[in-house]
Amino acid sequence: AQKSFALHQLGAVFLPEYERQKQVRGWLDFDDLILKTRDLLSKTTVADWVLYRLDGGLSHILVDEAQDTSPLQWEIVEKLTQEITSGVGAETESNRTIFIVGDKKQSIYSFQGADAAEFDRMKKSFSDQLALTHNPLKDRVLEYSFRSSAAILRTVDMTFQNKDASGFSVDQNHIAFKANMPGRVDLWPLVATVASSSDIEWQNPVDLPGQSNHFVVLARRIAQTIKDMIDKGALLPEEIANSDTYNGRVVQPGDFLILVQKRSELFSEIIRACKSLDLPIAGADRLKVGAEMAVKDLAALLSFLVTPEDDLSLAIVLKSPLFGWSEKKLYALAQGRHNHYLWQRLRYDAETYKAELIILQDLRDKTDFLRPYDLLERVLTKHDGRKNLLARLGNEAEDGINALLSQALNYERSEIPSVTGFLVWMETGDLEIKRQIESDGNRIRVMTVHGAKGLESPIVILPDTAKRIFTDKDEILFDSDNTFWKPRSDSMPSILSDLTKQKRALELRERDRLLYVAMTRAEKWLIVAAAGELGGDLSCWYDHVKVGLGRSGAVEHQFDFGEGLRFSHGDWPALEKTEKAKDNFERVETPDWALELPAEPVVPKGALNPSDLGGAKALSGDLGQDENAAKRRGNQIHFLLERLPSMEASLWPKLSRLILENEGLVSDYENIDDIIDETLKVLQNPDLGFLFGPNTFAEVSVSALLPECDNQLLNGTIDRLIITKDEIIIVDYKTNRHVPTQEEGVPEGLMRQMGAYASAISQIYPSHRVRPCILWTSTGELLSLTYLKVIECLKASSDA
Repeated sequence: AQKSFALHQLGAVFLPEYERQKQVRGWLDFDDLILKTRDLLSKTTVADWVLYRLDGGLSHILVDEAQDTSPLQWEIVEKLTQEITSGVGAETESNRTIFIVGDKKQSIYSFQGADAAEFDRMKKSFSDQLALTHNPLKDRVLEYSFRSSAAILRTVDMTFQNKDASGFSVDQNHIAFKANMPGRVDLWPLVATVASSSDIEWQNPVDLPGQSNHFVVLARRIAQTIKDMIDKGALLPEEIANSDTYNGRVVQPGDFLILVQKRSELFSEIIRACKSLDLPIAGADRLKVGAEMAVKDLAALLSFLVTPEDDLSLAIVLKSPLFGWSEKKLYALAQGRHNHYLWQRLRYDAETYKAELIILQDLRDKTDFLRPYDLLERVLTKHDGRKNLLARLGNEAEDGINALLSQALNYERSEIPSVTGFLVWMETGDLEIKRQIESDGNRIRVMTVHGAKGLESPIVILPDTAKRIFTDKDEILFDSDNTFWKPRSDSMPSILSDLTKQKRALELRERDRLLYVAMTRAEKWLIVAAAGELGGDLSCWYDHVKVGLGRSGAVEHQFDFGEGLRFSHGDWPALEKTEKAKDNFERVETPDWALELPAEPVVPKGALNPSDLGGAKALSGDLGQDENAAKRRGNQIHFLLERLPSMEASLWPKLSRLILENEGLVSDYENIDDIIDETLKVLQNPDLGFLFGPNTFAEVSVSALLPECDNQLLNGTIDRLIITKDEIIIVDYKTNRHVPTQEEGVPEGLMRQMGAYASAISQIYPSHRVRPCILWTSTGELLSLTYLKVIECLKASSDA
C-alpha cells in the first residue's frame, strides 16, 4: 500500500509535467493521437458538431486486422458507427456499411494494446445494435486456407484442440483450398541441454559458446540440413499451370523462412552457422545500430579523433577492418611503451606506420572542421572504410553503416554539429531499425514470429520451441480501476497475486496464438525443432506440436541426426523433377557492323590547372629539399600574405600564429618563427607597399580559354592583382629558397604559369597593359617579367 501510494504521488507530479513539456514542444505521441481523436468524438462541447460534420461523409467503414485493435481504438470506431447502427441513420435508404475483418486466433500484439476479448465484445455489440434494424449483422467465417497444405492444416487443428480460451473454436477447422498439394510436418529430435559449453580455446572470447552448446548444435544442424537440401537438389511440390496436379522443383535458399520467438542466442547462432557454410542469408530482420560491429569500429575511430589519448579506442580502430592489424602487430606497437600513449608511439615510428598515419592525421586535421556526417563519409569513401568493413563483415554490415549515417544527419538537424556531441548522443540513444527482408532476393530469412505476420514461405523452420520461463519485468500492475506498484512475490497480497496469475494466463494464451501464426506461415513443409529443456508440463511449443502430430497420425521417421516424427499428405517422393523451360529464340545472324571496332571517341579536354602546364618550377639549389615541407611552407606564407594586409599592422606578429592555427596549417609545437619573419619582411617592405594597398585584390580566381593552348579552359588563382587606370599587375608569390635575379633565370614552369595568367587577364582587360611579376618571399624582391616572353613560353608548352 505504501509503495502504491508513493507511485500515485509521483504520478500526480510527473504526469502533468510530462504533458506540459509535450505541449511546450508541440509534440504528440501515438497514444495522444488516439486519445484526442476519441475526445473529439466524445466530449459534449464538440462531439455533436464533429459527428454531424462526419456523418454526411461516411458511407463505408472498414476495420482490418480487427483482432489487434485496442479498446481505445474500438471506442473511436463505436462513435463513428453510431449513426449507422441506430436511429434515423440505420433506417436510411443509402447503402452504408460496416465491414470488420479479423481472426481472433492471430491476436499477438497485446504489448501494443491489442485485446482479443474486445473483438468478441464488439462483435456482440454490433450484433445487438443491428438486430433492431433492417440490416442485421452478417457473420461469415472463412474456413478455407489458400496457402497451406492439408498436412500442415491438419496438424494445426489437432495442436489447438481444447484451446477455446485462446480463441480456437471447436467448430472452426481448416479446409485446404489446394487439397491435392503434398505437404509435410517434421518434428526433429530434441537437442538436450549441455551443462557447461564455454569455448576453451584461449584465443576466443570467454563468453563465446562452445561447439557442444545445445544452441550451437541445433544451429549447425539447421544450416547443414538446408545446405544438403540445396546441394542434393531436394524437390518441392510445384503446381502445374491450369491443373490440380504437381511436379517437383528444386529447393532454393529463398524457400526457407526460420522463425524464432525472440532474438536470443539461438537467433544469432543460426545466422552465424548459415554464414559459416556460405549459405545466402538475409541476416537479422531488426538491428540495434549501436550494437553493430561496423558501427562500433566507426564509433571507436570518432572517440580516438576526439581524444587521441584514448589508447583503447585507437587499438580497436587498428585491429578493425579499417586497418586490419593482427594481434601480433598491435602487441609490437603497444608493449614497452611505458608512459607514452599509443598515438605517440605510432608517430615516433612514422616510417613504419606511414600508411596509417596518413589516414589518421588527415582525419585528425579535419575533426574540428567537419560535421559528423562529413567526417564519417570521409572515412568510408576517401579512405576506403566502407569497402574494408564490407569485405570483412559481409554485405549485411551496410545496413548498420547506412543507419549510422542517417543518425548523424538526424543529429545535425536537432543539435549543433560536433563529433563529441554526436558520440554522447549515440550513447544515450537506442536506435533500432527494421530491415525489409520480406522479399530479400533468393536468400534464407531469419525473423521473429511477430515480424513474419502476414508472410508465407514454402518451408518454415521453428527452432525456438523449448521451454520459456515466464518473466514479468513490469513493475506496475493494473486492473480495470486501479494501478499498483508490484511488491516482491513473497509479500504480495492476494489481490495482486490474482492479477499476476491472470496476466500469466493471458500471456500463455497469446503464446498459443503466436504458435498458430508461426505454423500457418508454412505452405508445404513445416519443420519443428528444439534445444534445451522442455519443462515437462506440456507448456512449450515443442510438446504442443508433438501432441498435435500424435493426434494427426504422424509416424516415426529416421533423420540424419536421430529419430523424430513426420506427418505427410500426398505423394511427395513421387514428384517428377521439372526442368526450367528453355526459351526458344529464332537464330539471327550477327551483322557486320557489330563486329567492327568503334572509332576512338573524341574526349573533350578538361580544364587546365597552372600546374598542368609542365616545366621545372625550382632552381637547382632547391632540388633535394623535402617536397611536402616546401609545399606546407608555401601554403603557410601564402595564407598569411592573403589575410594579414586587411588587419591592423601592429597586430601582425601576434595574429600570425593564430591565423594559421585556426586554419589548421600549423601543428602543435611546430616552430614557424622563420615563416612569420619572412612574411612580415615582405609586408613591411616600403617598396612593396603598393601591392597590399586598399585597392588591390587577393586570391583572385580566374577562368578563361587560352588561344595559345588550343582554346583549352584555364582555372587558376592569382595571388595578388593590382588594377590601375592603364595597367594590370599580376603578382604570384614564390617561396623558393634560391631565386634568380634576372628574368632569364626563372624556371620554365613558372614562366608558363605566368603566361597563362597574362593571357587570361589580357582577354578580360584588352585595353590595359599587362605586367606579370613574381614576388620572391625569401628575399622580398619583385621581379617583373616580359609579357611577350611569358606568352612565348606558354605557346612552347602547348607545342610540346
